[in-house]
Amino acid sequence: MLTLQINKAEIAALRYEMYQYPDPIVQRRFHALYVKAINPKNSCSAIGELVGLERQSVSKFIKMFNESGIEILKFNNYGTNRSELQKHQETIISNLESKPVHQISQAKARIEALTGITRSLSSVQVFLKRNGFTCKKIGHIPAKADTEKQEKYLQETLNPAIERANSGEIYLLFLDAAHFVLAAFLCQVWSKVRLFIQSPAGRQRLNVIGAIDAISKKIYTQSNTTYVNAQVMEGFLKYLRVQMPNLPIFIVLDNARYQHCDFIKEIALKLNITLLFLPAYSPNLNLIERLWKFVKKKTLHGKFYDKFDKFQCAIHTCLDDANKEYKQEIKSLMNLKFQTFKNVNIYPV
Repeated sequence: MLTLQINKAEIAALRYEMYQYPDPIVQRRFHALYVKAINPKNSCSAIGELVGLERQSVSKFIKMFNESGIEILKFNNYGTNRSELQKHQETIISNLESKPVHQISQAKARIEALTGITRSLSSVQVFLKRNGFTCKKIGHIPAKADTEKQEKYLQETLNPAIERANSGEIYLLFLDAAHFVLAAFLCQVWSKVRLFIQSPAGRQRLNVIGAIDAISKKIYTQSNTTYVNAQVMEGFLKYLRVQMPNLPIFIVLDNARYQHCDFIKEIALKLNITLLFLPAYSPNLNLIERLWKFVKKKTLHGKFYDKFDKFQCAIHTCLDDANKEYKQEIKSLMNLKFQTFKNVNIYPV
């Protein structure tokens, strides 16, 4: 096995330079030698996998250090994997931006097809990170969303209502119903092995109709385990009127049939409630959608409830405590900034 001839002072110098040296390529060389220094039994392959270098490169840097010391590692003007790929950087980056890959192995194959250069998965990953690529979860937008209508609604309806609510003229609420199903909600965790979570049997469901005050962030909810219809909506509007008796109420809501029917419009009129129906396919403009995601994250992701009662209790507790235990998170999450998807990058399919 290749050995590293090094003393304590040089180990300390490696530890310093691996964080402080301005060139990230040189930093990796110092990192590789430092790993070897603190554990001589580490193989060049293991070190390379850890720091993002080829096994041969690690071996070469050890030999260079043994022959000439730490300063030789700071020179970056000889042939390296990076310099070869760098010659084709513009072509590679342009191709990967126009058609992103799902896995590093796909990027490796794409680079080989474009340039004829073969590199390890770790080297390809380092190259991508160096050029600003990171693994990002793709967002989704409704395919039928009309960005122009959303922008018009935001400017002509929603923003003026927010101004009136800020000035104390009206109450402005965002309303929606969520349907929480007793099932496994999967999530990602940092783990050495793949983990599994138990999934309850059956499809019991908790329906929660809720509204959040745009200014105070106070949350109002009612729930049942049957269904949400116009009669449930009527009861909730009357409940809101009792809770906020002094000012006109403006409610932002979607176009669900039980909300958009003439019966509900008449009830709202009698209660001095103005319904501000969103453009079709516009959940991004409904503030309360963020609340439902928040509740799922806090109470359901990676959780197992063996009884429906426990499941309901967890959701109700989270909603009840949202303005107490999670006050700062709710305040930040429920800011009145809305994305209309007017200027977003669409994944090519």
